[in-house]
Amino acid sequence: MSKKNYHVVPNSNGDWRVIKEGNEKATRTFQTQKEAISFGREKAKLYETELVIHGKDGKIRDKDSYGNDPFPPKDYVN
Repeated sequence: MSKKNYHVVPNSNGDWRVIKEGNEKATRTFQTQKEAISFGREKAKLYETELVIHGKDGKIRDKDSYGNDPFPPKDYVN
């Protein structure tokens, strides 16, 4: 079974929600996106999954992986 990602998404009333992928109900709601990202990052690290951050328009603006990333960044040596 794959781990479910956490999403930071805007709410229609201006709040920000952290939602576990596949759930309809928010894990928690915050007044600011910054607070939601901080909480979502903690959850993603704890469960070794990905944090998906959406902008005000609902489109994905950033992703952070805290688990087994299938495409990890390569370290460049000079």
